[in-house]
Amino acid sequence: MDSASIPGQVDRILSHIRALAVDIGPRGSTTQGERKGAEYCQTAFQRAGLSPVWESYASAKSIFFPHVLASVGYLLSFAIYPLAGRLSAVVAFLLTLATLVSELLELGFVDNPLRWLTPKGESQNVHAVIPPAGEHRRDLVLIGHIDTQRTPIFFRTPRWVEVYKGFTTVAFVLFAFQCLAYGLGAVFQWSWIWPATLPSLACALVLMVFFLQADLTPFTAGANDNASAVGMVLSLAEALAQEPLAHTRVYAVCTGCEEVQHYGAINFFKRYRAEMKRPSALVFELLGCAGPGYLNTEGIIIPFHSDPDLRARCERLSQKNPEWGAYPVSISGGNSELADCVRAKVPAITLFGLTRTGVAPYWHQVEDTAEKMDALVLTHATALVWALIAEIDG
Repeated sequence: MDSASIPGQVDRILSHIRALAVDIGPRGSTTQGERKGAEYCQTAFQRAGLSPVWESYASAKSIFFPHVLASVGYLLSFAIYPLAGRLSAVVAFLLTLATLVSELLELGFVDNPLRWLTPKGESQNVHAVIPPAGEHRRDLVLIGHIDTQRTPIFFRTPRWVEVYKGFTTVAFVLFAFQCLAYGLGAVFQWSWIWPATLPSLACALVLMVFFLQADLTPFTAGANDNASAVGMVLSLAEALAQEPLAHTRVYAVCTGCEEVQHYGAINFFKRYRAEMKRPSALVFELLGCAGPGYLNTEGIIIPFHSDPDLRARCERLSQKNPEWGAYPVSISGGNSELADCVRAKVPAITLFGLTRTGVAPYWHQVEDTAEKMDALVLTHATALVWALIAEIDG
């Protein structure tokens, strides 16, 4: 796409954002709002002359509920430990170990008992495939999520987010200590073991309150997170439907349930990864207020890294086009759908609208509304995306 066409595409992105964040509004995972967002994407693909694919699946309704269950596991193990000497110590150790391993698996997007026990609802992905104009040599996945998150107190300000990240890190260390201590207690029966895990008990109680409060808060309208990304996917699909790439087949994917541990992206790659030829992926997150940033690393305890070649391309393009103001970013305490690409062995990078100091504007806040969108930021992000697409196709 030439630079003269980019303002028109930005107008289309803004139009999609308004439709999703204003006309439809909050789109919580597995809710009617999310479904209406998917129906909007389906219609947009059809109007572009594409043949959208609608795929339903079961998904968790809450990202917080598995961690409520984990807190219950730690509390129960604390209560059980002193009841019957060595026997109850062994039971408490096994329960703590199972809970800790399940939490690690949950944070790594892997099936686990916490996930089995979490209430489910129906969600959906909508995607369209755009064949290349010439010989099919590779595939490109463009992906953004439709759903929006709740607005808990620990996302209220950047300071709250930092406190939350720090507290959860300390809590995880204490839970690991509880597991180790109960294992030692089962063998040696030392009297100091049980009182030494009182700090772990306190952390489990605080986290339970945090997460229960979170699930009582309203969903955000999600203009920046993540109608801006869906708008990017839809506008790219509209343009590529008119002028396909030379040798790259494109999957334009609007996923559901990213906010509850990425059920949508996991489902998409499970269905389609095997048929992809030399794939790569561009993941879009929070494009409307800051950036464009290109992601180096993300993760909650378990790190995921963007593809080195795509990172190098972003770096080179940014140096060649300083007017875009693009820069590298990293996040801790959060994931984009990059994690799902990495696990599916698809080289990927996330274009993530963090500030240079690492703040995600209006992230999971009531204030994430359409009037906050910055057309200049979207213009620069769009220019970077098209340059990347051209290099991948070339």
